Amino acid sequence: MIITIITFIIVFGVLVLVHEFGHYYFAKRAGILVREFSIGMGPKIWWSQRNGTTYTIRILPLGGYVRMAGMDDEDDEIRPGTPVTIQLNDDQEVVTINASDKTGLFQGLPLQVVAKDLVDDLWIKGYVNGDESEVKTFNVNHDASIIEKDGTKVRIAPRDVQFNSATLPARMMTNFAGPMNNFILSLVVFIILGFTLPGIPTNSNQLGEVKTGSVAARAGLVTGDRIVKVQGKRTANWQSLATNISSRPGKSTRLEYVRDHKTYHVTVKPKKVREGHEVIGQIGIMEKQKHGFADRLRYGWRQFVSAGTLIFTVLGHMFTHGFSLNDLGGPVAIYAGTSQAAALGVNGVLNFLALLSINLGIVNLLPIPALDGGKLLLNIIEAIIRRPIPEKAEGVVTLIGFAFLLLLMILVTWNDVQRYFIK
Repeated sequence: MIITIITFIIVFGVLVLVHEFGHYYFAKRAGILVREFSIGMGPKIWWSQRNGTTYTIRILPLGGYVRMAGMDDEDDEIRPGTPVTIQLNDDQEVVTINASDKTGLFQGLPLQVVAKDLVDDLWIKGYVNGDESEVKTFNVNHDASIIEKDGTKVRIAPRDVQFNSATLPARMMTNFAGPMNNFILSLVVFIILGFTLPGIPTNSNQLGEVKTGSVAARAGLVTGDRIVKVQGKRTANWQSLATNISSRPGKSTRLEYVRDHKTYHVTVKPKKVREGHEVIGQIGIMEKQKHGFADRLRYGWRQFVSAGTLIFTVLGHMFTHGFSLNDLGGPVAIYAGTSQAAALGVNGVLNFLALLSINLGIVNLLPIPALDGGKLLLNIIEAIIRRPIPEKAEGVVTLIGFAFLLLLMILVTWNDVQRYFIK
């Protein structure tokens, strides 16, 4: 169980880190201020501020986020009447605003806020040291920081570094970068898996190894033969060949095979082998494999395409045959899958990570408000109408999307608990 928990945290952490790093990197390139890069949710357990971004690790390893300037409620903790402590530089500009309860973080001026503008004109005014006879105004440095109520120090968000101040193509790339990174991660991991395998299956009907003393060896089959028919059924690839042989345990089976461009026939009786609760037939043959560098790269690409196709097929089935919560999986389902993958060793975990990563990328591109796909849809609408979407309208749409996703997550999680733990 401990191994499963550790593996779950690592897998989930890698997925979130890679996804959010995509948003972070392209936001930085676009000149958008990334105020916070968080791994995990809930109360923070560590934080550090570097180059304008506050990096945090939070206690619940169930997600993460990139907090960009202009995409959250900017500094709403500092309202009229809020007591803060301000720190000034040599030019008498405010460089830090302490809005937390920890007043002893630094020496500064106690200020009861009357009004502020930390977006456009950059100033804050209020009563100093409780003296309400005079309202004093202080200029705020463009790169000033705020210490929030939970003690996290983040930069303020002036207009010029906000998300909506970037060009439309830059914003679209920033929104797309998270899923894109998940696709890249999935492809890279599948390629790595290709290099860990002893050989790459060719999925052809040509034999690789023929085990000594096996049914096939006694029948005269050798490496390089192509079995083209099993009991009269054509076998164009290894999958159909294996399926037809395994379905005939202990039964006389006529094989047609090709060797040196000549066709031969032989009758064999597949050995009965128990696998789980069923009995299958085996004749002791192995699929032909390749070992070249390019073959391993192609294997990774084929697995990536196959996984993506499967996910799209499942999504299509949901729309054409009706929606079911069993078609979805949340953190509980991922934990259950992690347990199974961990039992298969490193390769099992890597395969699971690759599948989860492409799954996360595709799902995030669905045109649902609050997902990256929903944001991209709004970007496309903006490009079509050639003007920014009103912030209130965008906010309402995003709020509806968050509410929908939250409800869906609750339902999916409860369904997963019932499926995996309450049987």
